[in-house]
Amino acid sequence: MPKLPSALAPFRYPMFRAIWLATLMSNFGVWIQSVGAAWLMTSIADSAAMVALVQSATALPVLMFSLFGGALADLWDRRLVFMTGQIIVLSGATLIAVLEGTGAVTPWLLLALVFVMDTGSALRQPAYQASVGDLVPRSELPAAVALNSIGFNIARSVGPAIGGLVVATLGVQASFILNAVSNIFIIGVLLAWRPKRPADELPRESLLPAMASGLRYVGGSPTVLTVMLRCFVFTAAAGAAWALLPLVAREDLGGGPFTYGVLLGSLGVGAIIGALNIGVLRRRTSGQMLVAIGSASFAVTMLVLGLFPSLYAVIPALVLGGAAWMMTLSSFNVMVQLSAANWVKARVLSIYQMSLFGGLALGSWGWGHAAEAIGTGQALTAAGLALALSLILGLRFRLPANIAPDMSPITALPRPTLAPGLDAGPGSVAVTVEYEVDPADARDFAAAMRSLRRLRRRDGAVRWTLYQDAANPTRWIEAFLLRSWLDDLRHQRRTTMADRDTLDRVRAFHRGSADPRVSHLLARGTPRMGWPPGADAEH
Repeated sequence: MPKLPSALAPFRYPMFRAIWLATLMSNFGVWIQSVGAAWLMTSIADSAAMVALVQSATALPVLMFSLFGGALADLWDRRLVFMTGQIIVLSGATLIAVLEGTGAVTPWLLLALVFVMDTGSALRQPAYQASVGDLVPRSELPAAVALNSIGFNIARSVGPAIGGLVVATLGVQASFILNAVSNIFIIGVLLAWRPKRPADELPRESLLPAMASGLRYVGGSPTVLTVMLRCFVFTAAAGAAWALLPLVAREDLGGGPFTYGVLLGSLGVGAIIGALNIGVLRRRTSGQMLVAIGSASFAVTMLVLGLFPSLYAVIPALVLGGAAWMMTLSSFNVMVQLSAANWVKARVLSIYQMSLFGGLALGSWGWGHAAEAIGTGQALTAAGLALALSLILGLRFRLPANIAPDMSPITALPRPTLAPGLDAGPGSVAVTVEYEVDPADARDFAAAMRSLRRLRRRDGAVRWTLYQDAANPTRWIEAFLLRSWLDDLRHQRRTTMADRDTLDRVRAFHRGSADPRVSHLLARGTPRMGWPPGADAEH
């Protein structure tokens, strides 16, 4: 294969290329069907709220099942989780095509079937996104992540445009049939893929604790939390355009499915323009600036939709909006992918998807009701103003720079060991680390330890306390609690190279001749989780 630009270099790897293309086709099918569902709802339900609920039914499964799917993908074979999700989508699309052909679809049945199909999408999406590290070397991971995001957002933008044309020329049922057929290809590719899953020397976590670990990891990762907050706010406001566009086509512009297809096609053209230029933009500006430009541009799109309901104004505005949507969501996706450790990557991505689709679901529901109360144009205008005002968040919640932190585990850290013949038992483990610190550095040391506390809690510690010896003020003890010996072993394996700066900053305060003394204390004598005295006071 000829040498490709760096942004396209991951396409040199045959399986990445095959999965990317097949997934793109599958995503096209999902969004083509979404247009059929939205347009069918306008025909069988005389309510703006019911039309907007199609978007909510698309987004709600992500909120309910995405973390479950992410945990499965981290704990089990990601290929099998991916394939299971695709089979659910295929089954749902086939069923809705048959029922629509017989005229048996009612508004609530339509919402239920859309919910089933998007449950499959919610299960497979984290597995797909987390698998990119299995398909390309680490040096090309950022480019591969960007291509995955571009593929998803091209389908998100162009797929509905194709769907509009399909509905206009072939009818609603054809959109559901195409969705079913599009899933056959990715299932075939997945059957041929044989990834090498790294051997795990520790037993697999249980499902519910693994889901809790994902939530705890996100809660202890300020960068990821910031990205998710900004994504939620963006999609909650911008989702008004996607939810209300069928009404713009039918009511404000007086058109039919073909007009709707033209509007979606304009978004698709913009998305392709954005995809072709996002690599250059990422190299020339920060993610913070890209998101600001994308948010402002999409706000302009919604203001034009609301204030100037004319094809001559709306079409250029939607081209701008498609490029803005692509630029903004691709930036969010890359930031999250590069900020999550591999052991929890699918769970983090699933929670990110929850923030994205949660914003869409809430926005679709809210703006749909606003459209009923004040009119479609006024609702879109209000949404555009809300998105413009959201730029203020950038002053307080700044997004990370365009860097790729090393999220590989630190293998040099000492592993906890049991004395010969000793049984760890089912109880908790208290880990203590003793430091010798110059009293003049006490304040700075305590500040550095707060960052370390966040890492300990993020990786599994359920409690954390910092003590200073009352009789010897140079002696400090860090103590944190883990639920079991297995959790202690997992905790040691979860510290990444990106955490080394925090560890080194803390270690620099230690004045002892030897390394800080680390002890792993097994709970004895009580079935409950033990803890050193003073545990209730965290400092």
